[in-house]
Amino acid sequence: MDAIYPSIELTEAERIDRLRLIRSDNVGPRTFRSLVDHFGSARAALERLPDLARRGGATRSGRICSVDEAKAELAASRKFGIAWIAPGEDGYPARLATLDDAPPLLAIRGDNATLMRPMIAIVGSRNASGAGLKFAGQLARELGEAGFIVISGLARGIDQAAHRASVESGTVAVLAGGHDCIYPPEHGDLLASILDHEGAAISEMPLGHEPRARDFPRRNRLISGASLGVVVVEAAHRSGSLITARMAAEQGREVFAVPGSPLDPRAAGTNDLIKQGATLVTEAADIINAVQPIMERPLMHPVGEPDSEPFESDPQAHDRDQISGLLGPAPISIDDLVRMSGASPAIVRTVLLELELAGRLERHGGGLVSLL
Repeated sequence: MDAIYPSIELTEAERIDRLRLIRSDNVGPRTFRSLVDHFGSARAALERLPDLARRGGATRSGRICSVDEAKAELAASRKFGIAWIAPGEDGYPARLATLDDAPPLLAIRGDNATLMRPMIAIVGSRNASGAGLKFAGQLARELGEAGFIVISGLARGIDQAAHRASVESGTVAVLAGGHDCIYPPEHGDLLASILDHEGAAISEMPLGHEPRARDFPRRNRLISGASLGVVVVEAAHRSGSLITARMAAEQGREVFAVPGSPLDPRAAGTNDLIKQGATLVTEAADIINAVQPIMERPLMHPVGEPDSEPFESDPQAHDRDQISGLLGPAPISIDDLVRMSGASPAIVRTVLLELELAGRLERHGGGLVSLL
């Protein structure tokens, strides 16, 4: 399988610049990638942030992470046994790097080699049934025996069962908070066991970051993005596991679901996934047979907007007014903005970037944007 990025190793200065940029106000993973692609480096992008935000209508300059702050975060992380890794460096999961919102730096603790092996995600209900817990453990053990790494979110229920059953063969815990803010707290012993057995834990959050409700969907995209496919063992309607399954489908990953009794609300979501086309799973072989051909294909370039598509150095005021006027609280596609405004894609992309850095724009999945 071909690597998505050439093998690289950042200098300490480059790592500091990357951390400064992603920790600055209104810069998320997608914006980070756009800025670096356009300006050539994180350092050059940092120099342009104030001007871009001003052009987007910011009334005051957003906070830009300082060199001292970035150095302090890296130093504290090293004391905790954490390495901040960029796409293309050893230990950064190759499939995760294909996402257009892949973390520009990933905080890794544990065995880097584990993160380079093929992964299958197992997720499901926190309030799982005994049968669901047993089957999740069985799947995890059999996948481990077949050479796969099991990746999950360290949550109660199905996640916990999958991790515990695959500790010996290798498992990866994806954290919603910082590495020192384990959730739920009682799974600290489980995480310690994972790390003691050549497993790994990953997060994009800084030390001290307590997970909030909005952090769990962000974590879920890492679970699905790093994997070949996502297996949902039990999930009620409106379950977080269904969000992971939706993200997996958007990312081009395989979606698997374990059927359950129509009388059990914990199986309602998984049964619906099967109706919608998810692969039905009754044994590990169903998963292995489905992902085997995928493993033989080369990884594709990161999905999303092409890196080569340029920005406009300074859009005209009427272009900004026209594009801003088309935006509202309801999400609209970037393609529709280009068509309706009559502006070039480069101008539209630049105006959206300016609005985002001014804290006025929200990006959604599928190339949709809206005003905040």
